Amino acid sequence: MAASKNEFKVSFMAGLKGEGKTRKLIDMANDEAKTTDGYLVFIDDDKRHIHDVHRDIRFVETGKGLLSNYREFTGFILGILSQNSDIMHIYVDGLNNIIETVDIEALLKLQARLETIARVDEVSFTISENWDKNSLPEEIRAALV
Repeated sequence: MAASKNEFKVSFMAGLKGEGKTRKLIDMANDEAKTTDGYLVFIDDDKRHIHDVHRDIRFVETGKGLLSNYREFTGFILGILSQNSDIMHIYVDGLNNIIETVDIEALLKLQARLETIARVDEVSFTISENWDKNSLPEEIRAALV
């Protein structure tokens, strides 16, 4: 793999609904698809944007609120990673729509768990969510893109 272990990270995109987070996330994924040697995954709660994502990116639809909490989401991510060890980056659009309940405490626990997965499995995560940036704790704000 081209990147070293310390380059793999967990990033967040936060903002209110309608601020363009999805478009920015899709653009980031599509730009990376042009240059990466590894595989990319784009996770969304519906198929609305399936044709906006580059054909080389694996698109995964979860359905709204299918996963109850951050632990189930982490298991879902580990299942995806178990199928392909060459995944370099996982993009998640609308975490609030994918996980039924996600509060600040759960978000911090998810961040910690994904940071461990990022180091061990050498994969990066970029996750968008509908939250006011100013209401997020410092640990999450430090990871905003």
